[in-house]
Amino acid sequence: AFLGPPEVNISSCLNCINVTIKLPTSHLRKNEKLWSLIDIYRELDYGITLKTLDGDHKRPHKKMTEEIFSTVIEELYPNRNYCVSVTVTASLNKNSIPSAWKCITTDSVAQQDYYTVAVAGAICFSLILAGALKCMHAGGYILQKNLLPHSLV
Repeated sequence: AFLGPPEVNISSCLNCINVTIKLPTSHLRKNEKLWSLIDIYRELDYGITLKTLDGDHKRPHKKMTEEIFSTVIEELYPNRNYCVSVTVTASLNKNSIPSAWKCITTDSVAQQDYYTVAVAGAICFSLILAGALKCMHAGGYILQKNLLPHSLV
């Protein structure tokens, strides 16, 4: 029997990629309950292959003991495209089907700085605008109360 493919989701961070791995479902039932691969094997090994411009890099296999597991691939270059594929194996079963490739561009400092500047700029502009409107209102330029002449009261 082959294990896999696992379900893989990735998101980018600064110089890194967050990888979430969800184990494939098993088809083994015990007492009408569908067993997970963790129920069967207790612990599994996962291996991540990282595809970059200069080729594929297999990372060392690590153990997982949960159905859904997250890890971070660090020390990557910012603003570069990376693709990730994951295989899952067990001590008693080395046959595995790798996940489909998922690709993402890592965040760059410039993008994060731009976002911070944009948000800060919007807040400053809102405060200046609110202050200007408050001054104009206090000065009687806007929202004037129409006072009736005394003869019409």
